[in-house]
Amino acid sequence: MTSPAPDPVSIDSVALDPVALAQALIRRPSVTPADEGAMDVLQRQLEALGFACRRMRFGQIENLYARRGTARPNLCFAGHTDVVPVGDDAAWTAGPFEAEIKDGVLYGRGAVDMKSAIAAFVAAVSNLPRELPGSLSFLITGDEEGVAEDGTVKVVQALAAEGEVIDHCIVGEPTSANLLGDMVKIGRRGSINAWIAVDGRQGHVAYPHRAANPIPVMVDILSRLQSRVLDEGYAGFQPSNLEVTTVDVGNTATNVIPASAKARINIRFNPAHKGKDLQAWIEHECREAAEGFSGRVEALCKISGEAFLTEPGAFTDVIVGAVGDATGRVPELSTTGGTSDARFIRSLCPVVEFGLVGATMHAVDERVPVQEIQDLANIYQALIGRYFAAFA
Repeated sequence: MTSPAPDPVSIDSVALDPVALAQALIRRPSVTPADEGAMDVLQRQLEALGFACRRMRFGQIENLYARRGTARPNLCFAGHTDVVPVGDDAAWTAGPFEAEIKDGVLYGRGAVDMKSAIAAFVAAVSNLPRELPGSLSFLITGDEEGVAEDGTVKVVQALAAEGEVIDHCIVGEPTSANLLGDMVKIGRRGSINAWIAVDGRQGHVAYPHRAANPIPVMVDILSRLQSRVLDEGYAGFQPSNLEVTTVDVGNTATNVIPASAKARINIRFNPAHKGKDLQAWIEHECREAAEGFSGRVEALCKISGEAFLTEPGAFTDVIVGAVGDATGRVPELSTTGGTSDARFIRSLCPVVEFGLVGATMHAVDERVPVQEIQDLANIYQALIGRYFAAFA
């Protein structure tokens, strides 16, 4: 049975309905890098709650920084309004941008990752007094699911240059594994991509002396890279791993030595490594494999984030306590998973990630029980209260 949609969100109300706000955000089809008015929806809500909002546009990306209060400590909530493509529209139980509620479950792209978490934090703030012993802020980007070049990283750089101080940050990524509140992310592994190209000289397989075959060189490079055990793990982290994600020669003939070979690798690394050191190693192995080769070998590396860890302590105790207040659970403090915008925010302040169960994020029929959104809002409200009690 499909329930009727809630009344539209009222920006004049004292306490906001997080589900209705999540629906309003989902109905903006903000597939990265498009915004489609999602930031406008959020900005209206925050301004009605007394936040001073700044739109910070870089390139074609809409970003928003909003703050209420001037005193420290400044507790920031970070997140993103952009979403991944929907895939096959016809495969969805409900329209991916209709934000329908069926049998108590909200369907829509961004329901889990992560428009509902944004709505939950806004709703939590709406239930608190305007005057707090410190400040609250929001750092919201439209570039988390894309190349992440004109989003949080640029906002963080701009805020740092201005001297804006954020004392602690919560990123609302869907970190829970099976039940809401069972996992909090206190760190992430770093990530580096490398595009490796070997350019030789095409020729006939019967006359190899007239050609320069790039494939043996590429095989040697990949063998060198894969033969190294990067580490056995790091305190609180799983071992680093290198994965070959594509190898391409583009040769459809059986009697032709191809002109070029390309490959791409990704390394997810723990704090035992720095991105620049891994880049130097990749480049070194490429040079070694190219010795005596008459062609050209090139490695283009891009470090998309360094490994980081927010050590357990007073700040993580706040989150653990808030989860316990609302659910009775003690969350696992974890560093598993991929990267998030926390990798940029860590340069400003200690950061942790906490949000909904991530089982359906990026999937067809992305969905979340509406009760979980309400529960998340309650956790965030308890978190804010505990935070100012601990740090103000």
